[in-house]
Amino acid sequence: MTHVGNRKRYAKKQMGKLPVSFNVGNSVVVKPGVNDPDYGGDISGWQGRITELMTDEKEPPTVMIAWDSLTLKMLPESFIKESEREGLDWKRMGVSADQVELSQPRDTLAAVKRTAKEISAQYEWAHLGEEGERIQKVLDGANKKGEMAAFKTWAKYLNKILTFPFEAEVTEWQERGPLQTGDRVTILSFEDIEDMYGILANIKAKRGKYYVFPLCDLKAIYPKSPNYQPLDDYAVWFANR
Repeated sequence: MTHVGNRKRYAKKQMGKLPVSFNVGNSVVVKPGVNDPDYGGDISGWQGRITELMTDEKEPPTVMIAWDSLTLKMLPESFIKESEREGLDWKRMGVSADQVELSQPRDTLAAVKRTAKEISAQYEWAHLGEEGERIQKVLDGANKKGEMAAFKTWAKYLNKILTFPFEAEVTEWQERGPLQTGDRVTILSFEDIEDMYGILANIKAKRGKYYVFPLCDLKAIYPKSPNYQPLDDYAVWFANR
């Protein structure tokens, strides 16, 4: 969702009279004393290019601004994280037309695209809140190297932090096989990594039978166990990757 007006509502796309002759593609800068309508932070001096002109019968004319690379680099971390959590696009914002003025461009569109991509990678999991921050910390750029690299990073992290063996239960419905949702097992160690199922675990099931089973379909039984949160974070990452 794109930030428009108070960043939570859309203005109708009807052309009307603007206080200045703005055009799509113009570079504009936010005037002094203008605050973010949602979070209250000072956004004066933020600069970018107009991507859309909008008016509404009940609202002042609005210009949609895609921030330039220099502004993107100085966006507050709290602003980006909160936007991600609320499903808003921190790369652009709708601002009242009388709150901006024309300016000279400071970069190229290629620089904007490159910078936005770099920043997005740093906050890829921010939409999940604290859980996402933990996931981001574990991966620390591993996703850039491909999914298998991310699996290996998870395996290394979990091998280090989990205490084996420990009790767990099957959380996902199984189309076939001897184990079903709710079955309790003991996770003994990690076996391998597979493209489709990720980390595979060696487990001991009821009646002393041993299997190799996807770790993503297991969770630690006791929420207060130090194994519970890391394993849950992995499962959430696996489901949303």
